[in-house]
Amino acid sequence: SKGFLMFGIFERMVAMRYLRSRRQEGFISVIAGFSLLGIGLGVATLIIVMSVMNGFRAELVGRILGLNGHMSVYSKGAPIEGFDELAVRIGEIPGVLTVTPQLEGQVMAMANGIASGALVRGLRASALLSRQIVPDNIIAGSLEEFSGKSGVIMGARLARRLRVGVGDKITLISPSTTTTVIGSVPRMRAFTVAALFNVGMYEYDNTFIYMPLKAAQTFFKSGDAVNAVEVMVNDPQQVDEVRIPLRKVIGVDKYSLDWKQQNSSFFNALEVERNVMFLILTLIILVAAFNIISSMIMLVKDKGRDIAILRTMGASKGMVMRIFFMSGASIGVIGTIGGTILGLVFCDNIESIRQALQSLTGTELFSAEIYFLSKLPAEVDALEVITVVSMALFLSFAATIYPAWRASRLDPVEALRYE
Repeated sequence: SKGFLMFGIFERMVAMRYLRSRRQEGFISVIAGFSLLGIGLGVATLIIVMSVMNGFRAELVGRILGLNGHMSVYSKGAPIEGFDELAVRIGEIPGVLTVTPQLEGQVMAMANGIASGALVRGLRASALLSRQIVPDNIIAGSLEEFSGKSGVIMGARLARRLRVGVGDKITLISPSTTTTVIGSVPRMRAFTVAALFNVGMYEYDNTFIYMPLKAAQTFFKSGDAVNAVEVMVNDPQQVDEVRIPLRKVIGVDKYSLDWKQQNSSFFNALEVERNVMFLILTLIILVAAFNIISSMIMLVKDKGRDIAILRTMGASKGMVMRIFFMSGASIGVIGTIGGTILGLVFCDNIESIRQALQSLTGTELFSAEIYFLSKLPAEVDALEVITVVSMALFLSFAATIYPAWRASRLDPVEALRYE
């Protein structure tokens, strides 16, 4: 065992010596250095991109489910009447947390001579308070006036575009018309801005207006009816378990859609983009692995005389193979460790880095209008990090096998003869 240990130390010593540059083999070390840098950057980039995609999806899901129901019940024809009774029956289904009747409609919002499309969502104050994402993100005003007949809550970005604040009046114009003696005219009414919210998702902050249910029913002239009933369940990922009993309760004149169905195209596109990015960025590590092959083959050719001398001194083919395997594998191991540390540190400080880069370049690197979120999210998945590290190490080790095998097959007599 002592001899085996000494051989192991000797092999590592020779392998590390071959990685250090001398003048006559400097080009080989430069290639090895680029290989190490390529693997490190590839691993770091993969970890950063996958973490950002995970954070992006988690943030979007959190905001979508925070403002919308996990499932929504709609009528196939007329508006839903007797919705409170229906809500009670839906609430008795196992796994259902809350049921919220609501009235939703498209409007034109006007103020200060500026017009903008908006989405009005009418619901009771108790239902709005139960969704923590809105009360927790009120940036101006309060929810106390929401229970009145003319107080509304709107997104901060929409308010900024209309140049209104808390206490100001906005005019909402409904697509439906009212028949008068002079003909049909658009239905419009003035409301007071009671509060502004900023949930950090562009679509909602720039579009949504919350209105008390009674006021919405009066404005849209729906009577004592709603056009949707939102359902919150215990586990959003297991909405399929609630779908069958829900279908029995709502009957044949109504239908339900869960959050996966309503956002299926968006999340499918996100998943495809995530997989494609993983494949593309894996090529960086693959190219670096090919650089390891080229640098090690050049090293084997350059060290032909050294290999021959080691063989004549009693070194086995296995020893020679392990020496060059350690040399090449060390590049992959060091690059992978460095890239993993860089990737994790970058993910932990990604928003600060974004802000610093924006300050330096003077450009917006993460536009909320394009990416829907106002902050750059990153959520590190330990399993994905392990997968990336394992893949990088596997490619590095695989790239080293052929040059090491070629070194072990070198004929010492032939090598010394040509020297």
